[in-house]
Amino acid sequence: MIEYLKGTLADLTPALAVIDCNGVGYGVNISLNTFSGIQGKESVKLWITESIREDAYQLWGFSTRVERELFLLLTSVSGIGAAMARMILSAMTPVELCNIISEGNDKMLKQVKGIGPKAAQRIIVDLKDKIGALGVDAAAGGSMLNAQSSVINKEVQDEAVSALTMLGFSPAPTHKVVQQILKDEPDAPVEKVIKLALKML
Repeated sequence: MIEYLKGTLADLTPALAVIDCNGVGYGVNISLNTFSGIQGKESVKLWITESIREDAYQLWGFSTRVERELFLLLTSVSGIGAAMARMILSAMTPVELCNIISEGNDKMLKQVKGIGPKAAQRIIVDLKDKIGALGVDAAAGGSMLNAQSSVINKEVQDEAVSALTMLGFSPAPTHKVVQQILKDEPDAPVEKVIKLALKML
């Protein structure tokens, strides 16, 4: 079992990080929160969970243990797979998610693409008593949307569309939504564009 990977950040997109560990490159699926947390760093440490199926072996990585624990809790809920758990953790920060579950705010959960009323209720019912053990401090969390980005619009647009496509959205409508967001907010960093797009697609 791999507990964590520590090495050089060889490549990074909003959905995938490649970590070079002594000459071996590991492709690790990441959330938008983790992307924000490691962007711009040369050396990184990601907490890992493995997904092993007959047709695939995947690594999922997180910049904090708390986010990994939330991922594992989410995937323990019936009907919530790894891809959907990543979608949830890309749409909101761990602190926001814990607050939403604690407050039983199913309306906010239903804003995530693919989460219907039943799934939102299942997440709240199954996890409400479990998230307290994570010790997430709402006051210390804050938003991760403040990561500075100096990339030009075209680069932001291409990276956002690529990430959303990797998350399972069709390229054509995704491109249209991303263009609209950048038209309204030309200086928005890629992670903010993706978060806004997740609420619109």
